[in-house]
Amino acid sequence: MKAILIPIVMLLVGVGSGVGAGLLLKPEPDPADIAADVEAGEDPTEPAAPAVEETEEREYAKLNNQFIIPVLEDGKVAALVVMSLNLEVTVGSRTAVFSAEPKLRDRFLQVMFDHANTGGFSGNFTRGTKMRALRNELLRAAEDVIGDRVTDVLVIDIVRQDS
Repeated sequence: MKAILIPIVMLLVGVGSGVGAGLLLKPEPDPADIAADVEAGEDPTEPAAPAVEETEEREYAKLNNQFIIPVLEDGKVAALVVMSLNLEVTVGSRTAVFSAEPKLRDRFLQVMFDHANTGGFSGNFTRGTKMRALRNELLRAAEDVIGDRVTDVLVIDIVRQDS
């Protein structure tokens, strides 16, 4: 009986310690970020309203590789941000996305580097206003390359690894 009880107790202690450490080390919201959300007319305590569905059908083009963006502080790499993107396009436009992918990747990387250089990936980088600004710039870059066939840029994965 002890042979079964000890691993279960150890598991519970480990999980409890992990949850406690996560709650203890959770960063507090930046007052400037909250003030920016309030000025933008957003209630920081309310979840974002779901987007209204359009009646047109869409396709999704998954960009093949992830984007890796260095975050510099004092001229040194302080962190790396890794992102995966999909593009929402009109029906029949996926081949146009794949044929223009090298140019799209170049434009997207430039937008992401600019975002990183202005502090977009610092602090609470997943805050609604920062992510919305990044998506809008990525959408503008995609429209420059492909035209109005692109209807949205979807951030599928985003990870920041501090060094």
